[in-house]
Amino acid sequence: MSAHEPIRFLREGRLGVVVLDRQAALNALTRAMVRELSDHLRRWKDDPEVEAVLVKAVPGRAFCAGGDVRAVVDTVKREGVGAALPFFRDEYRMNWRIARFPKPYVALLNGITMGGGCGISIHGSHRIVTEHALLAMPETGIGFFPDIGASYFLNRCPAGVGLYLGLTGARLEAADALLCGLATHFVPAARLLELEARLVSAEKGEVAARLEEALRTLGEPPPASRLEPRLPAIRACFTAESFRELVARLESEPSGWGREQLALLREKSPLALRLVFAQLRRTAEASLEECLRLEYRMVRHALETGEFAEGVRALLVDKDRSPRWRHRDFEEVDEAEVEGFFAPIPEGDLPLDWEGI
Repeated sequence: MSAHEPIRFLREGRLGVVVLDRQAALNALTRAMVRELSDHLRRWKDDPEVEAVLVKAVPGRAFCAGGDVRAVVDTVKREGVGAALPFFRDEYRMNWRIARFPKPYVALLNGITMGGGCGISIHGSHRIVTEHALLAMPETGIGFFPDIGASYFLNRCPAGVGLYLGLTGARLEAADALLCGLATHFVPAARLLELEARLVSAEKGEVAARLEEALRTLGEPPPASRLEPRLPAIRACFTAESFRELVARLESEPSGWGREQLALLREKSPLALRLVFAQLRRTAEASLEECLRLEYRMVRHALETGEFAEGVRALLVDKDRSPRWRHRDFEEVDEAEVEGFFAPIPEGDLPLDWEGI
């Protein structure tokens, strides 16, 4: 594979190394990239010469800013929803394989990490953030919902935080990601090469132990969390039992922070907001498998509505930042419309296994 491929796979010592190399697009994932990573995980799972996987990006602004949503929308326009759905099928299967990978899976989040970038990192065993890390699930801003198994990991954040992140698309720095359990370790960016070198030089059977030793010696406490002081307000507002109650709590939050969040929400797709609220309540106790299968149903319906295409147009294509959403306000969204996103789809449930790609 040439040095100009958007994703490369190397064998260094007893590591399987994945290099994202599409910085001009902030390493946005194409279907081909997803399929190649998924297939390598399938093969590396049973390869005795591979004791761990390391995922990193070439130097630049991003680890991975998500999936290539413009390409998805283009496919829908040219060939229909059925032609675009396989991207999500392959991506969600890859997410599941990362989560169920039986060896250490180490992601170096040294830059922007959003959407699909969270999918190829947060499901792994070791999520290492640096001072340059910036995590978010900003999908409601483009008329979509947090997918790639986000139903699962957002519901395991501190009380109210997952809903807050899913609705607002708020950005997390390193300490915030650690606080939420989305990251596992902080290592300064200047020490990442040393971390990798220690793993590469490990003898047979020693990679896992070398990894833990390296994280103990190279890791540091991160800068203070900006999110932590907001936890009481987030808990007070974003644990509401209904969307209407959430709006009321934000309006009455005494510091004014709640009204700021409500103003932010009013810039996003009303349908997407109501959908995400229902999504995260429905999956509060669900397994990762259940979450991915539900999201697969949801994405089929989301592609059909046109809301996602309009959001991508307004924010990423024409960049006029004036999306024409299906509804003018939260109150206009009917509960039956939201419930329709969870209905079975013609393609059936998402298969989650190690067979093929």
